[in-house]
Amino acid sequence: MAAGLETRPAQLQIGDMTFLMTRFLSRRQALGTVLAAPATAVLTGAAHADQTTLAAADQPPGQCRLYPQAVEGPFYFDPKLVRSDISDGRPGMPLRLELRIIETATCAAIPNARVDVWHADAEGLYSGYAGQGAGRSVSTKGERFLRGTQMTDADGVVRFQSVYPGWYPGRTPHIHVKLFVGEKRVATAQVYFPDEFSARIYTTYEPYKLRSIADTTNDEDRIFRGGERDGGGTVLAVNQDGETVVAALLIGVDRTGQAAEHAERGIFRRMLGL
Repeated sequence: MAAGLETRPAQLQIGDMTFLMTRFLSRRQALGTVLAAPATAVLTGAAHADQTTLAAADQPPGQCRLYPQAVEGPFYFDPKLVRSDISDGRPGMPLRLELRIIETATCAAIPNARVDVWHADAEGLYSGYAGQGAGRSVSTKGERFLRGTQMTDADGVVRFQSVYPGWYPGRTPHIHVKLFVGEKRVATAQVYFPDEFSARIYTTYEPYKLRSIADTTNDEDRIFRGGERDGGGTVLAVNQDGETVVAALLIGVDRTGQAAEHAERGIFRRMLGL
């Protein structure tokens, strides 16, 4: 384990729901990462097991931290699909994902922000690209599964219905997120799941258990381990509600877009070794 990092599994009880949290964080990240909330910080309304409402995340008053940026990755495209259900009938454990977007300068929710999400299916395949799979022989060109866009509501919240993402070689399970306020891109990020939660899903449910457990854990993933430098280290608050996984996160952004531009330049320079 890298110096100055710690793993701290914990549980958070909100009403009848328990959220499993795992942090792999530096001390600085621990102050800014948003994983779990008290009852006063729920997304909307009361948090009950029979509702999709989740606790998103807590940031101390006056400390609305900027969410770390990450590389976009090679599999992004905009299918221009404004929809909440992005599953497209793909097999896998149903996933309810809730994200709340706030302004770091004021801690206020940002309504009408555009949120794009995309991720791999249970077999580790992205839609729309050739050369995938263990033998790089699988093509999903022309397909748009597990991609979509939502606009935040008055509370800064978006909700997606999807399936729990699978893994592919060299990467820990994750979901990509891209955020826009007006025409400005304000964040490009990746969000993650607790290792032990993913391992249980992958060894218990079809079609995940047809493959071996992910070959890369969070702390072995270079982007995750990049921490706030490259956008890693932020793990969703998750819970299983029957046969559905529910997950939530609070994301703080600079609505001017300047922080995203600065981070993108830094990531690009590091990729070039400058």
